[in-house]
Amino acid sequence: MAQAAVIERRPPARSEGSGIAGLFTIGIPLLLVALCLAAKFGYVSMSGGQRAGLIFVLLIALMLTGMPISISLGLTVLIFVFTLTEVPIDAVALKLFTGIERFEIMAVPFFILAGSFLTHGGVARRMIDFATSVIGHWHGGLALAGIVACAMFALVCGSSVATVVAIGSIVLPEMVRHGYPMRFGAGVITVAGSLGILMLPSIPKVIYAISTNTSIGALFVAGVLPGTLLTIMLCAVTWYIARKRDYPRMTKASWLQAWNAFRQSVWGLMLVVIIIGGIYSGIFTATEAAAMAAVYSLFISVYVYKALKLKDVPRVLLQAANMSAMLLYIITNAVLFSFVLTNENIPYALADWILTQNLGPVGFLLVVNLLLLVAGNFMEPSSIILIMAPILFPTAKRLGIDPVHFGIVIDVNMEVGLCHPPVGLNLYVASTIARMGITELTVSVLPWLATMLVLLVIVTYWPELTLFLPRVLGML
Repeated sequence: MAQAAVIERRPPARSEGSGIAGLFTIGIPLLLVALCLAAKFGYVSMSGGQRAGLIFVLLIALMLTGMPISISLGLTVLIFVFTLTEVPIDAVALKLFTGIERFEIMAVPFFILAGSFLTHGGVARRMIDFATSVIGHWHGGLALAGIVACAMFALVCGSSVATVVAIGSIVLPEMVRHGYPMRFGAGVITVAGSLGILMLPSIPKVIYAISTNTSIGALFVAGVLPGTLLTIMLCAVTWYIARKRDYPRMTKASWLQAWNAFRQSVWGLMLVVIIIGGIYSGIFTATEAAAMAAVYSLFISVYVYKALKLKDVPRVLLQAANMSAMLLYIITNAVLFSFVLTNENIPYALADWILTQNLGPVGFLLVVNLLLLVAGNFMEPSSIILIMAPILFPTAKRLGIDPVHFGIVIDVNMEVGLCHPPVGLNLYVASTIARMGITELTVSVLPWLATMLVLLVIVTYWPELTLFLPRVLGML
């Protein structure tokens, strides 16, 4: 026993291969920095295209070391500015502050705060009860209710992770209690939670709008029909699997029970009216709508549902502030990165090169989808949008692709990235709630993940699905 205890305390043996890989991972960024210094002092000459390639290789190399994306962006900008450009450092410092003082950026912390209040304020429970009373008697009724509840919560939340936490923490234990396999329930909620960034308010949409000067209100509304279609598709797949495997059904609720459940959930759903109605009528902007959503969420959580005590409000505020600070730090460094790219004329040079390839809108959108799906394996949505949108947007614009449609295509790609390893946030949150391994959960989400890929193709090549509602409301 003593020998066994000694053996257990020994650090894990490191293989020679892992040591070499570690040296390689650290050595590559150092070599690239040395190359930048050599170019600065005239030992190496570089063309504009070579400098453009170097900035991306350096960014990827720094991220592969395990360094946070925000730090990788900042270091890449500093190294590039001090070694390969003549940009005055004063201009960089000025951009650091002016890049994040835009009024639209305030929508990000406000929507994060609204999502925090909604998650802790009993809104999710009422939405689940209402969805269960309507479709709980169908095959896989609880799972279907979870999807519909995710869609309703997504209409007022704007965060995919918050949707998974709020709905999953309630639905998954109930599904297990009623006899559903945990793998089935966790797979459903992981993918359905991604509706949080596709429906009305969405933090990735705000970030895309900031990066490309696109209407935030139009982007909000443009996600409603694709989100509704995805909800229907996920429900269809869930119903088929549940019917085939004979999963439990719930007792059909009476009309009175359904009405009472709706009456309880209507306070949360009124947030949809506030957001759409306020923006469409011109009463307030999308940023002001985010502030109204935060105030309204606080009101119903504390004074209507009374699920959140006043003494707990500071804790929720602190949680939202921490998340907002982290996201705004990423935005700040990404703004600097975009500034360097623009100074080097990289986005427009890339647009010229793509146009000479004669890909056309169809081929270009295919390349964009493949590029974003690959990026989703390494980065979270906000970082991908902040880096990729300024690069790809000029080409999309010159090919005649509508900015709002292009934004929703990017948004759906971000949804897919949230639901698969190695950095899929929804996957990790759901695995924590379900107490499942990532590998097991990855296998579980495959039917719904495939459904989402089908939606990606539909959204990409059917622009009217995205643009119909904003056009009807006069937002385009």
